[in-house]
Amino acid sequence: MEKVLQVKNLHVRFKTYGGEVQAVRGVTFDLHKGETLAIVGESGCGKSVTSQTIMRLIPSPPGRITDGSIIFKGRDLTSIKEPEMRKIRGADISMIFQDPMTALNPTLTVGEQIMEGIRQHENLSQAEAKQKALEMLELVGIPSPAARLKQYPHQFSGGMRQRIVIAMALVCEPEVLIADEPTTALDVTIQAQILELFKSIQQKTGVSIILITHDLGVVAQVADRIAVMYAGKIVETGNRREIFYNPQHPYTRGLLNSVPRLDSEEAELEPIAGSPPDLFAPPAGCPFAARCEYAMEVCDRVYPFQTSLSGEHQVDCWLQDERAGKMLASMK
Repeated sequence: MEKVLQVKNLHVRFKTYGGEVQAVRGVTFDLHKGETLAIVGESGCGKSVTSQTIMRLIPSPPGRITDGSIIFKGRDLTSIKEPEMRKIRGADISMIFQDPMTALNPTLTVGEQIMEGIRQHENLSQAEAKQKALEMLELVGIPSPAARLKQYPHQFSGGMRQRIVIAMALVCEPEVLIADEPTTALDVTIQAQILELFKSIQQKTGVSIILITHDLGVVAQVADRIAVMYAGKIVETGNRREIFYNPQHPYTRGLLNSVPRLDSEEAELEPIAGSPPDLFAPPAGCPFAARCEYAMEVCDRVYPFQTSLSGEHQVDCWLQDERAGKMLASMK
């Protein structure tokens, strides 16, 4: 499949009074044309920092990219100047932020906010921009779009505001859409509607989507491939079936076991014991070792090599690596 975005060995740090936080530590993944890639993990694992870095939205200082590349259309987004990035941001790569309640400007009509992106990136007249904004409102399922175009954000419900935010992100027909926790602030009924909207829009436009979330229920409905992230690293990747039915990393299994189940009265939640590591001074070995019931001596001391289990399924875990025995022997 055609790759529209390639993130390679990405490292991002934030300088603070207490030292440098290593928020993203060697993240690598590809996004293929027309697919939905979900990046999942606990809060604080680096999901949102990764997505904001792709958009070049991390504040600098204190944040900085210390290594790696983000390749889009043959260009490395980590090295281009801000004026060039502004031409890409919103036109070729768009982002939906976490909270629809605060993502919109309360002093401007939704029509003005949608048309702002059109005027920024496309050479259209006011009438043409308005017509395109109307078409976008229809695409995202807003009733009476002509009347709604003149209204302000406070006149919309939370679900409608999220649809407006999606319309703003898609109005310039980007190739990549990054959705950062797009359903977190919505109730489950509206969540289902928004997820159906994502699938419908992807079928109509062919946009490639990176979905950032901690909700595995959302992932199960829309993702083609899944990247499991922990302590600034991607520890397992695979397609939806491989991750849900054949998880290989203990952290992935822990995430799945902590999801409520309705198909069994005896099923109990199994929380993951312990806390994530301190990213001021990350461990040399596997970052999950302190919380893992299967941890070996090698896990504490050496980060595992990536093991390929199939064409799409890779995992960073000594349990799946035949070299673990040799590493253990060399330590004795």
